[in-house]
Amino acid sequence: MAISNDTRSRVKKVGEPIALFFGRLGLTPDGLTLIGFAITTGGAILLGLQLWVVGGLVVFVGGVFDMFDGTLARATGQVTKLGAFMDSVFDRWGEALVYVGLVAGLAASGWVNAPIFAAAAMASAFLVSYARAKSEGLGFSAGTGMAAVGVMPREIRLVILCGGLVVGGLLGTEVATAGEGAGGATVPLGILVIEGALAIIALGATITVVQRIFHTRAQARAAVTTTEAGEQAS
Repeated sequence: MAISNDTRSRVKKVGEPIALFFGRLGLTPDGLTLIGFAITTGGAILLGLQLWVVGGLVVFVGGVFDMFDGTLARATGQVTKLGAFMDSVFDRWGEALVYVGLVAGLAASGWVNAPIFAAAAMASAFLVSYARAKSEGLGFSAGTGMAAVGVMPREIRLVILCGGLVVGGLLGTEVATAGEGAGGATVPLGILVIEGALAIIALGATITVVQRIFHTRAQARAAVTTTEAGEQAS
């Protein structure tokens, strides 16, 4: 189920006192954007070092911290197009670094298939963001809440990813046997859980892209119908 814009607004309202506190400390919305990016970058480095639990927690904190810049901007009347641009760019940059850290850490783990899951999740996640940006850039989704379209927006991806990393890190090198008999392969449960989380993200994000394509397609058809009706009326 997608997160509605009303739910997003309520969550941001809860975070408003924290954002205003940062503002009283002298931090600007752009400053908060950079701090959130720095936290996420630190989490990505930890993932590259295979520190799954602490890395997952730091990435989650960076993701939560990210909501404060926009909240502070709205609460203090500092909303600008440049600020929105900076926020979006650093969001994508941070997300990319997280997946690069995951690829590096999973490759170092010796489990050869694991980096493929991370790459697939990254590609699908970026398509979700691109579909929204392209639709809005072409004027299709203005005012319709494209962020609420789809089963796996960024917030859901963040929870699944960080949850998988923490659980996987706690399970560590405990193994499960895949297959029967002495020839069965031993699979580290921690890596298996992380792979599972990444597979869910890849699948859910792909579904979200398709949903956004259909949403934009419906808008395009509605616009054509409205235009034709107007021409006939005239």
